[in-house]
Amino acid sequence: MLATIATIATVSAATLATPVAGLLGYRQLKRAAFAERLRITAPTGIEESGFVRIGGIDQWVSIRGEDRRNPVILEILGGPGASNLVFLPRTHVWEEHFTIVRWDMRGAGFTFAAGGPDGQGELSYPQLYRDALEVTEHLRARLGVDRLLLVANSFGTVLGLRLARNHPELYSGYVGTDQNIIDGGRERTAYDALLDRLRAAGRKKEKELATALAMGADRSTWTTKDVAEYNKLVLTSDPLSYDTMKTVVMRSLWFSPLHTLRGLRSYLKAMEFSERLQSEAVAFDERAEGTEFRIPFFVFQGDSDVLTPPAPAKRFFDEVTAPVKEFALIRNASHFASFRHPDQFLDLMLTKVRPAITAQPVAH
Repeated sequence: MLATIATIATVSAATLATPVAGLLGYRQLKRAAFAERLRITAPTGIEESGFVRIGGIDQWVSIRGEDRRNPVILEILGGPGASNLVFLPRTHVWEEHFTIVRWDMRGAGFTFAAGGPDGQGELSYPQLYRDALEVTEHLRARLGVDRLLLVANSFGTVLGLRLARNHPELYSGYVGTDQNIIDGGRERTAYDALLDRLRAAGRKKEKELATALAMGADRSTWTTKDVAEYNKLVLTSDPLSYDTMKTVVMRSLWFSPLHTLRGLRSYLKAMEFSERLQSEAVAFDERAEGTEFRIPFFVFQGDSDVLTPPAPAKRFFDEVTAPVKEFALIRNASHFASFRHPDQFLDLMLTKVRPAITAQPVAH
């Protein structure tokens, strides 16, 4: 799951404590440079975005790639409610090898900005699932392809697993990164590790430890506020995660060429609005729903991820049966692994995933 409002607010105070005028001027220069660099000019490329009527409301869909003959990726965003469009400058190189669709689902990004909280319709996992299938059918027709490659990150993997398991006729493969394993609420690896870090910090973290202990490990008892506080404690108690929040997430938000200052405020409001989905998903049980996948199955996890640790993801992966499957660690990475190290992620996509879905190796 991507950072909650509480986490972003904490990091913002430290990151943006510089003279306002100079900061805004520098921001404008960076945004303009990014916008120019992101332009797709190849005659075989595609660069289009706009609203598509999905599930009874207008939802934002972005399609970008240097060659329309490349495999098509449908990204399932994390958060919940956090659009991956802010990471475009970091992942632009992926577009040389894949056509990437970034969909701001209801409750997220430009879809939320356009309709506001009253214009999102039903915000639930069953509705998001129906929306995803409708988006898939739209893309198959628009791009003239039979199947899409699912790439889900963070809390998006909760939805991504279910799409991949149930619809092998629509998807050529599944890639999960920052893979969540909810496991019916039984999984507590991240919670136990948080307690260990807070105890090791001694008196400096006594208050935070008391908060975590009072919260308990049973997520079914947590409120939406508890979930936000837990994510904040996890991400700010780990140095690599905290650094990633500042250097990757906050910088991507602040310098996004697609988002005005008003747009950034709406982006954060969307995440706050969508936080309720985390409580809805607490009872999901990946193993009970099935570990058989009829498409190639990949998990690429940050080796030092403390929010969605690699060990539970690997245990689930080991139980999966699939035509092809592979698990790999992204080095020196916490949560947001694919965005902190887009080069490592792309290498895995080209050497592991693309050959499996095209049945031929790709030189790079």
